[in-house]
Amino acid sequence: MNKTSLLYFFILLMFISSCSNLKYLQEGEMLYTGAKVKIEGKDSITKESKQLKTELEKLLRPKPNTVILGMRPSLYIYNVVGPVKKEKGFKYWLKTKIGEPPVLVSQLDLKHNKDLLQNYTENKGYFNSKTKADTIHKGKTVSAIYTQNPGKQYTIRTVKFPTDTSALTTAIQTTIPGSFLKVNEGYSFDKIKEERIRINNNLKEEGYYYFDPDYLKVQVDSTVSNHQVDLIVKVKNDAPAISKKQYRINKIIIYPNYSVASDTAKATNDSVIKHHDFTIYDSEKLFKPEIFDQALTFKKGDLYNRTDHNLSLKNIENIGAFKFVKNKFVAADTTGNYLDAYYYLTPLPKKSIRLELLAKTNSANYNGTELNLNWSNRNFFGGAELFNLSIYGGFEVQVSGQNTGYNVYTAGTEANLLWPKILSPFKIKPYNGFMAKTKVTAGYEYQNRTQLYSLQTMKASFGYLWKSNERKEHQLNIAEITYARPKDVTALYQEQVDKNPSLENVVEQQLVFGPTYSYIYSNIMKKEKRNTIYYKGSISLSGNLAGLITSANIKKKDTVEILGVPFSQFVRLENEFKHYLKLGKDSQLASRMIVGAGFAYGNSNEMPYISQFFIGGTNSIRAFKARAIGPGTYYDPALNTDGYTEDQSGDLKLELNTEYRTKLYRMIKGAAFIDAGNIWLLHDNPNKPGAKFSSDFMNELAVGVGVGLRFDLSVLIFRTDLAFPIRKPYLPDGNRWVIDSIDFGSGSWRNENLIFNIAIGYPF
Repeated sequence: MNKTSLLYFFILLMFISSCSNLKYLQEGEMLYTGAKVKIEGKDSITKESKQLKTELEKLLRPKPNTVILGMRPSLYIYNVVGPVKKEKGFKYWLKTKIGEPPVLVSQLDLKHNKDLLQNYTENKGYFNSKTKADTIHKGKTVSAIYTQNPGKQYTIRTVKFPTDTSALTTAIQTTIPGSFLKVNEGYSFDKIKEERIRINNNLKEEGYYYFDPDYLKVQVDSTVSNHQVDLIVKVKNDAPAISKKQYRINKIIIYPNYSVASDTAKATNDSVIKHHDFTIYDSEKLFKPEIFDQALTFKKGDLYNRTDHNLSLKNIENIGAFKFVKNKFVAADTTGNYLDAYYYLTPLPKKSIRLELLAKTNSANYNGTELNLNWSNRNFFGGAELFNLSIYGGFEVQVSGQNTGYNVYTAGTEANLLWPKILSPFKIKPYNGFMAKTKVTAGYEYQNRTQLYSLQTMKASFGYLWKSNERKEHQLNIAEITYARPKDVTALYQEQVDKNPSLENVVEQQLVFGPTYSYIYSNIMKKEKRNTIYYKGSISLSGNLAGLITSANIKKKDTVEILGVPFSQFVRLENEFKHYLKLGKDSQLASRMIVGAGFAYGNSNEMPYISQFFIGGTNSIRAFKARAIGPGTYYDPALNTDGYTEDQSGDLKLELNTEYRTKLYRMIKGAAFIDAGNIWLLHDNPNKPGAKFSSDFMNELAVGVGVGLRFDLSVLIFRTDLAFPIRKPYLPDGNRWVIDSIDFGSGSWRNENLIFNIAIGYPF
């Protein structure tokens, strides 16, 4: 089929699709196909007018049926499925979730839309705007066209604020530098509403609890000049007297066992507890009063402010022991301007049990399932401590990896205890009052890698979690211990060890202990921002104190042991940076960079296997098999055999990823990506030539490209990626770029290069 025939075929397909939808219309029905806004007038080619056109078209209702390449597939599916008798089953799902009912012209209210556009343009400062509306009939379809002649937009000449000497006016004047109303900018009614809210928010920070944006008015004088206005900000004469007063905190009353259902709070003399500035009514003495010291940022005599108001509520919610949190401020029955603060807290059930069936995926392309039984106690010692005990078991199968057939079976248990405060001999007050927590963890895991070996791992940690503000998060583990012990090493694996001695590291006893710290900065919760970032930096230290005590820091012939196990000494650093660039409503460019380094010293000649870096696989460089890249230019010839292949590990890591994401259709999203990176060793390894890091490291990067689909199933994202390498670091220098050898028509090329990844969630 030549190009001309293909074009005719495509046009015919569009025509058939369009006609096939129209034939389902009832007698007298017409399909509404959408609307356009046309800007007229001598000022219609300005940048502001083009933006106005876009904003006006967003207001129009109803929205027509979805059109893709000139066709309406959702409407076609709705029509083809036909009547559905039951509100369940595949046909019902297909018709209601994928299909769209026809949008008919009877749903169009032309006058309402015309008035809506006229009102919107006037609110944008186009006071001389004129709007016309009409429809265009074409067969059984109708579209609408709205002609808008906005004229010239009025701009702000001056902004005047109150000038009397009252305390309220003085407070308003201090807010002027942050005003949204700017001289010479276009008039906007929305900006005026935002300005009233802004002033109100600032006054709330200064104790004006009863003030409201409606107590402000902004007079507009459009007669002062040609296409200019003067804005005069005033406090309304009928604003209540209480709105003009500053209030301080008097009593703070807490009901920690409040029932929402009965809307009652038990307050008897025998249930009252006096604690600092708090009056607590807790007849059952469910909670220790100390939990409110850090949560409630108000103290008696403090000037009321909205920040502490919201922060206190947020802190109580973050304690994790309350289902509902209700709060109110009431004018105190006392001399002066005071407020009594009431907190009504409904506890969550103290104990709960939950059974979960989870889908799992990891960077090594292992996918599987896990059954998890969790038991929780949300008030373990009476101080809102959260104790959680979990018992789990599951299996994982590697998909598109080098070790397909070597399945992993796991079983274990983990216990966590979380205090809503810092347990320390030193008094630590978190910045901005965010709730700080102390966490203790202990766990055991048994892992069986079929045909190879079993591994027993015991972990324990003690540390702190806190936020310095809503974007910055810290986790410091004062002590973190990991002990790994192999068991049941098979003859098959021992044969592989004899061929490749570096595999011995995997089944060695390992003892890692020391402090760890991680810092996270993220503003990705700011959905309105075009650029958002995520950064995580972490450092792990192992064996530092033990090295000093045992003199293991000084190189000796004999390895120092603790309880018969050599302990590891190293410093491990890792930095992960993500950047998200919003390109449109349903598209973005996501990028990531990972830089990591590990340095063994003293009692260790190399990093322990469990602390090394890996690269390649589902969430890494997707064009290469899981953990099969590097280190450096090293290549394991067993990769193309059916035998077991070791996961390649390194002391240094560099990874770069960029992915374009866009919505294709309803719950289906598409992606195109490029990944690059590698790992290296710090020292020469005779069993892995080319693995050592050098100044030529940029010439040793693996590069892969691909495309993928993401299915947004609400509860999870199901991801598929198809990728292939365009640069192979293990090839001879000068031959590493393999773009010219791409041949999708070749079965041998596809078998060797195409990697299909299945995973849950986004890669980053």
